[in-house]
Amino acid sequence: MNIATQAAQIGLEWDSRTGAVTVPIYQTATFRHPGLGQSTGYDYSRSGNPTRQSLEAGIARLDGAARGFAYSSGMAAITSLLFLFSRGDHIVVTEDLYGGTYRLFEQIFNQFGLEFTYVDTSDASLVEAAIRPNTRALFVESLTNPLLKVADIRLLSTLCRQRGLLCIVDNTFLTPYLMRPLELGADIAIYSGSKYLSGHNDTICGLVTVKEPQLAEKVYFHQNGAGAVLGPQDSWLTIRGMKTLSVRLDRQQENAMALARWLKSHPRVTKVYYPGLEEHPGHGLLQEQADGFGAMIAFEVADHSLVEQLLLKTELISFAESLGGVETLMTFPAVQTHADIEPEKRELLGITDRLLRLSVGIEDVRDLIADLEQAFSI
Repeated sequence: MNIATQAAQIGLEWDSRTGAVTVPIYQTATFRHPGLGQSTGYDYSRSGNPTRQSLEAGIARLDGAARGFAYSSGMAAITSLLFLFSRGDHIVVTEDLYGGTYRLFEQIFNQFGLEFTYVDTSDASLVEAAIRPNTRALFVESLTNPLLKVADIRLLSTLCRQRGLLCIVDNTFLTPYLMRPLELGADIAIYSGSKYLSGHNDTICGLVTVKEPQLAEKVYFHQNGAGAVLGPQDSWLTIRGMKTLSVRLDRQQENAMALARWLKSHPRVTKVYYPGLEEHPGHGLLQEQADGFGAMIAFEVADHSLVEQLLLKTELISFAESLGGVETLMTFPAVQTHADIEPEKRELLGITDRLLRLSVGIEDVRDLIADLEQAFSI
């Protein structure tokens, strides 16, 4: 069944008693037992809630996973996965990854004895060279944030299998609608459900899918034990958003391509990062492994003074954190999403004081172009 159809049908089967086409919000902390030593399958909402489980089953189906898990945020999801590792374990990581993930690794889990090495995961030879005897996993972003480098998930998954490593893919930018990492060989996929999956900038959510049942049991143990689970209201909002995932992303990608081409021709723009452009180094690879190029664009302006001008003078495009919603947002990674990365490292990676990131929404693209044009012209 097509991914778009599966997404639209999430939760439809849940309430067979009433036939409700929308899964109910089970706003309850606990559940009554029918008898001594008996359970309805639900005991306490940290361990399982019907609304959350409807979402978890839905994301598992979309990704072809043994099981899915919903967390209170994307960072809570990553934190819970790190409980799979022990003091002295080493993880190879995408170098230009989301700054919040970098902060979690370097400022929190380092103190518990986990070790991290950052490499350009679009180059598999660099990943292989970084593997040590104590390496236990590869953590890779399918599209990096914010420079949109493309990783060869199939090749990296094969490398991980050969070396006995877990392959963990943050697939937030592409979603299962455009790429399914577990089908390409990865063990675990992660999503910030706050972004494209919920799609309306109205909830915080993290999702994880796990390929193999045995590993899924370990992930569930940590989810239940640590308790950073998604509440029923936010679970329902995420389900609601996922039903229109295909429609939104189709429009957002169409807009992103038009904007990328317009930016590329603008005299005050020096570089455009968008994998849908044929000259992008990862263009061909995404054509092979994904069903689209996503709706994120990064671009460099000719002068640093243009950064504040664009952020403050655009009228339709909001200067705001996050991404993936129906509204177009623009951020300045060097001082927002990636502020926790050392300035020297940011500059080396290409996250300069002239780089802006666009999360393209569903508005009429002619209005978005006009908004950028008037902001550039001031």
